[in-house]
Amino acid sequence: MIIDDALGDAVRNNAEWCQAMCHAHGHPGTFGVRAWTNDRRTPLYYPEAVTLTGDATVEDVLTGIDRTTPYASVKDSYARLDLAAEGFRVIVEAQWIHRAAGLPLPAATGDWRPVRTPEELAAWALAWSDGDAGDATLFRPELLADPATTVVAGYTSHGRILGGAVLTASARVTGVSNLFTTEGTDPSAAWAGVLGAAPTDRPVVGYESGEDLPPALATGFEEIGPLRVWLDA
Repeated sequence: MIIDDALGDAVRNNAEWCQAMCHAHGHPGTFGVRAWTNDRRTPLYYPEAVTLTGDATVEDVLTGIDRTTPYASVKDSYARLDLAAEGFRVIVEAQWIHRAAGLPLPAATGDWRPVRTPEELAAWALAWSDGDAGDATLFRPELLADPATTVVAGYTSHGRILGGAVLTASARVTGVSNLFTTEGTDPSAAWAGVLGAAPTDRPVVGYESGEDLPPALATGFEEIGPLRVWLDA
């Protein structure tokens, strides 16, 4: 039951972050009983649908999204859907992760703090995108006005960005997404810095895959379930 509750909290938290991003771009989605969906094309890298429960169906996710143009995507939060017959293919296989509240924090280096101004956000986004100005426009200043969203950056003593992430506060957990490092920064150091900026009295959740997963596990996270992202190509 603990794992089930943690997974449900992680799934809902991530859907709320997708909603926040879409809201910042002027077209929020809709929360249903079993899925969050958006009937317009969502911002780059964000899904048009997210399953919220393990019993969500193909119909739950497809009836609420626009498929008149290619590249709609579905975050299959419980890795239980089969969308192949609908023309989708799996593009991401990942693991939800959970870090219990109250665990000792790993030692962090650098100055990790919330981004407060549009100028700071623009610099953060450019570092996140590895210098791609087009991708950097994903993170709009409207996010800074969202009380549930905290963009965190780590700085050297000379002001160079070490890395960063987005924290999303929901009912029972804090979500971490978009964690990145700049050249020369160890990913475990970024996790340490971001965790130090998160509330310590609630669990921290997120998802990672591939080589990005071990650094998270090294800082106290545990795997709690698989997810998939499907793309309609």
